[in-house]
This record gives sequence, structure tokens and C-alpha cells, in this order.
Amino acid sequence: MKGKAATVLRTAIAMGLCAWIGAASAQAAPHPWSDASLAPDARAKLLLAQLTQDEKFQLIRSYYGGRDRPANVPFPKGSIESAGYVPPIPRLGIPALQESDAGLGVASSDRMRPGDHATPLPAGPVTAASWDPQVAYRGGAMIGSEAHAKGFNVLLAGGINLMREPRNGRNFEYAGEDPLLAGIIVGEAIRGVQSAHVISTIKHYALNNQETGRNTIDVQIGEEAMRESDLLAFELAIEHGKPGSVMCSYNKLNGDWACENDYLLNQVLKQDWHYPGFVMSDWGATHSAAKAVNAGLDQQSAGEVFDKQVYFDAPLREALARGDVKQARIDDMVQRILRSMFAAGLFEHPARQAPIDEAANLAVARETLEAGAVLLRNEQNLLPLQADKLASVAVIGAHADKGVLAGGGSSLVTARGGNAVPGLAPTGWPGPVMYHPYAPLKAIRAMAPKAKVEFAAGDDVAAAAALAAKSQVAVVFVQKWQTESVDSPDLSLPDGQDALVAAVAKANPHTVVVLQNSGPVAMPWLDQVGAVLETWYPGGDGGTAIAHLLSGKVNPSGRLPQSWPRDLSQLPRPALPGAAGGTPPESVDYRIEGADVGYRWFQSRGIKPLFPFGYGLSYTSFAHGPLTLDTHGSRIVATVELRNTGSRAGAEVAQVYVQVPGAKVRRLAGFAKANLQPGESRQLSIELEPRLLADFDPARHGWVLRGGDYVVAEGRSSEDLGSPVQLKLPARQL
Repeated sequence: MKGKAATVLRTAIAMGLCAWIGAASAQAAPHPWSDASLAPDARAKLLLAQLTQDEKFQLIRSYYGGRDRPANVPFPKGSIESAGYVPPIPRLGIPALQESDAGLGVASSDRMRPGDHATPLPAGPVTAASWDPQVAYRGGAMIGSEAHAKGFNVLLAGGINLMREPRNGRNFEYAGEDPLLAGIIVGEAIRGVQSAHVISTIKHYALNNQETGRNTIDVQIGEEAMRESDLLAFELAIEHGKPGSVMCSYNKLNGDWACENDYLLNQVLKQDWHYPGFVMSDWGATHSAAKAVNAGLDQQSAGEVFDKQVYFDAPLREALARGDVKQARIDDMVQRILRSMFAAGLFEHPARQAPIDEAANLAVARETLEAGAVLLRNEQNLLPLQADKLASVAVIGAHADKGVLAGGGSSLVTARGGNAVPGLAPTGWPGPVMYHPYAPLKAIRAMAPKAKVEFAAGDDVAAAAALAAKSQVAVVFVQKWQTESVDSPDLSLPDGQDALVAAVAKANPHTVVVLQNSGPVAMPWLDQVGAVLETWYPGGDGGTAIAHLLSGKVNPSGRLPQSWPRDLSQLPRPALPGAAGGTPPESVDYRIEGADVGYRWFQSRGIKPLFPFGYGLSYTSFAHGPLTLDTHGSRIVATVELRNTGSRAGAEVAQVYVQVPGAKVRRLAGFAKANLQPGESRQLSIELEPRLLADFDPARHGWVLRGGDYVVAEGRSSEDLGSPVQLKLPARQL
């Protein structure tokens, strides 16, 4: 018995050892799709083959993770409380998608995660006004890294809707009016986000240029015009940034909802641009199952809360069973989602809680404002203030003793310290009105420690004027809060601020106005004040940045990414029906200006705006040398020398504009920014974007050079250009 028992024991041990070795080998052997040397498409295809139908359907819809969902909608288990959540598939190692609003930082307003905070970037036009792709990349990388360290791996970032409507409530999330500038800046910001192994969207695709009636309005525009303007901005940003997802918008386009628009999603995005990622709907923008899927929508966002029903579950399964949707299309949807997850590194670099260098991230926000703030006026060199010689400063208005204003809606970020001015209406959606706790008053006191720096709230105009009268200089902060879902009915400043500025300027000729706003505002007092500094919504450490700019520690180098009209009569649509209340119109006609958005509209009509696109002053002066053009095959390179002729270090932007044969308007075709010490010169070589020298021909379905004599000029703004250079090009299709 002992011998037999020993044999049995040895056999059992051997079998157990083999089983352990087998299990260990199986555990050690990676899945075929885990091979990071394979292309994302190949990995996605391998993984797709392992999914069940239920697992596929799990990936093509997200759940809402906010606390403000209806009481009858259960909280999705596993979500970390944010805009969207797609559960994981553990058996195949597929991570959950944790999606956060994030246009200007990791959105963490109190309605989502009370007590959480993140670093707020300045408003989108600030980054665009830097005219510096590196600034955009650093900002994107910063918010991407913070998101990853908070457990998020999808950011609903990349806002790029062109500023056709200066009253648009969401202009502060975007990058101005020009397709080239916006495309490059937003593309670099997306690239920065995704460098942190976080998927970024680009949004809102497309022609979502106003908030009034955004859920119902039908945008009317021709193919050529949209391809040369709004869609060109998307095309360029997608090429530069390679976003993992495109978010389709609320509005209709030429009769079809954007999220079930075959022209937008299939014909342009996926066929013409060969976009390999996935299309997600905006929250509440899905209207069907079969039509949306066949038109190119790949993922329904939070349908259980925001849409009429969850179309991408039972209704889509029924459409599949009827043959209205093919299985190959379902597989394509899933393949695209997995492909973006692999491309961004979500499998190899899982998002999880990690330490955040808040001081370094705050410096990125501050430096973004310092690079993008625009000096609009500076009479008799009032700025920079000589801090060591200041005896007294009046700081007035806009809660400058507490913080700096932020825009409202889903992009709102809660900074460390929370809301510096709580309780301002509206406190509910699309609020709360928030001031980030970076007080300009404190920063100005630190800037001028020998001066007597006093504050007046501005609600008592007489008291503010009296303070200004006894001060050496007055710095008036004015604000205009704007937000998602609401447009402004006009360009005026609210709450009697125009009267405040006028009274202060009358009391003290050394008055500086600091603007905190979403877009252009009327300034009836402009000729009465000494200086105007545009900061939009200043973001993290905004008070310090403003003090640096006012004192000359930083030389303003921002250039406007948007034209400033003198009044509403200069716009293609002076009236904005529905913005002041009432029923919005069924449609909006962008055929009026077509591709001539912003400065191109002004040029086409011979209108002089208040401030032109590309405009901005400096504390130093620059000389622009003559422009030369060289052709290298199909490439055209413009060369210009910039020289700092002043006594301060500063940065200048070389802007190259092209007028194609037969056209009335000039188009920005290239730009570059140079930081120069006093007396320093630098030669810049700027490759021109060929699509800005071409027209989109719907009949030939492509970009076509007209051929003939092109006029190229370089200068300081769209209206301040040097001597033009003639360029002869043959007609051809790009």
C-alpha cells in the first residue's frame, strides 16, 4: 500500500505541478492584442474577434455619472462621477472609459464631485491669442496629466467652433474665427492631452456656432463655404492632433441632425479625411438608431438621461434583426472605439489616482495668460506701470479683491479654494457664476509693495470715482459672464459698468481697464481711458499674471484671434432672434457670409472693425523686413526677418495672408511667433498651408488651385500688412 500510495502521491504532485506551470504560463502569456508593437487597427481587430454581441453593445453607449441625474436613473456602478462612463470588460482586459468635461481643465464643478478641484486654464481665446502652438500643447498636456491622475481616460476637450457669432455664449471655449489658427492651436492642445494617454475629443462637429436654439436650429450653408471655413478648421485640427473621438453637435445641418448627418460623418469625416477614430454624440444629440448608425454615429452618450431613449440598445438590436443595420457596421463602431483606446495607450497606461504637481500646473495656466493676453490700447505708454515709483493705486470693480471670472456651463472647473464669490445668480445650471480665487488686488499689492493700493467694489460709482481721483493710477476690472446654453442679446457690458468706467476715467486720466469676458464687447468709453488689457477669463493664478502684465514683468504678446466689431450693424446678422427670450428661429442662414467668417467678412464688405483680427500692442517695437517667397515643389515658403527695435524683450507674430485670383479677401495662410531680446533679429521661414491658397470645388470633390497671380503679404494684423509680393501658380488640383 505504501508503494502504491507513493506512486499516487508522485502522480498527483506531478499533475499539480503541470497544472500550476500551465496556469502560470497562461497568466504570463499576453493576449495577442496586447502586443504594443502592432498597429492600433490590428490590435483592435484581434480584440474585436473575441467580443460577444452583448459586449459590443456595451461599448457603443455611455452612461451619465453626474449626481444631478433623475432619481429614477440608477448611478452607474464603477463611475467616478463625471459626464460619461462605459463599463469595463474584465475578462478581456478592456478598461472602463471614464469621461470628463474638460475644455479648460478637468471639469469638477460641485454638481459632479463636491470637494474636488483642478487647475483651470484661461479661456480658449487666450490660448489662440498666443499664436503659439507650444503654449497650446503645454496646456493640453497639463489638463491631460491631471485627468489621468484623477482616473479619467477620456476628455471632452478640443472645442473648435468658429466665431461666426460674437454673442455666442460658448466662444470662451473656442479658438477664434480663423480656420488655420484655430486648427493648429486646437490640434496642438489635443495632441497635448493625448500625450498623457487620455483620449481627447474634438467638438462640436459641426457648425454649432450659437447656443440660441442649439437643440433645434437648422444651419443653412453651402458645401464649398463650409469646407473652406468651419470644416477646414476641423480638418486641420484632426490632422495635427489626431483626436481619438469626434463629438457631433446638437444642431441640424442642411436639414439633418449633425449626429445622423451622412454628409458630415460618412462622406467628409470618414471617407474624405480617412478618420480612423469614433464619433460620439453630444449629450442629448442622438435622435435615432438605424439612421444615426448608418450615417456614421458610433457611440451614444448618456442616452438614459439626455435622449428620448437609449437608441443604441433595444432599438438598435431590433434594427439589426430587421436588416436595417448590418452586423459589419456594428463591428466597425466597436473597432473604431477600441482602435482609439489602443492609439492613446489606455491599455498600457491605465488612468488611476496619482500625485499632481499643482504648483507646476498652475504655472502652465499663468504662463498661458501671459502669452495670450492682448494689449488693445496704451496711450502715452501708460503701461507698463513703474511699480517702484507708484505711490497709490485704485483697484476697482468685478470682485477683483476676491478672484477672476470663469465662464459657465459644462466646461467649468473648480479651482483649489472653490468659488471666491459664491451665491451669484444663477446658482443652478448653467451656473454657478464662479470666480477663481486668484485675486488681482492681492497680486497688485505684491507688485507694488510701497504703494497704497485700495479697492472699491464699483457698485457705488461716486465712491469709485473719488478713490480714483486721489490715486496715481486707477485699474478698473470689468466683466461679462457668459455660458453654455445662453447667448448674449448684444455686446454691452452688464450692470452699469460703462458708466463706472466713464466716471473713473473722468476722475483720473491714468485709467487702465482690464477686461474679463467671453468675446468682443462694446466700449463706448474707449477713447477716454489710457489703456485696455484683454484677458478673457484669466484662469489659474490669473491675478498674478495680470499683475505681471501691468507691471511689465511680462510683455504682452497676444494677438487677437477674433475681430472686434464696432457695433452689431457690422455683423452678417445684426439681430439674434431668441437670444433675449422667446422662441428661437427654426434655421440660421450662414450663406450670407459663407466662408468669409470674421475678418474676411469685414474685408468683403469694406468694413473697418474696432480691432482687426491679429491685432495687439507691445511694450517694445518691432520691424518687419521684406517678404520673400520660395517654392520647393508643391511647397511654398514665406521668409521674413523680424527685429526688436525697442528697449524691452518681447514677442512678435509674423502673419502671412494670401489673396487668391479674383477674390476680394485675404486669408491667413501661415504664421510664426518669435521671442526677441532688444536689438535681436530672427529670420522666420513659414510654410503656407496649400488649402488656404485653394478653393474647394464640389464638382471635382477636392481642393483646386485657380491658377494665376496670387498676392501674398506679411504684417502685424489682417489690416496692417507690408508690401505685397506677386506669386504666379499654375491651376491644379491638390
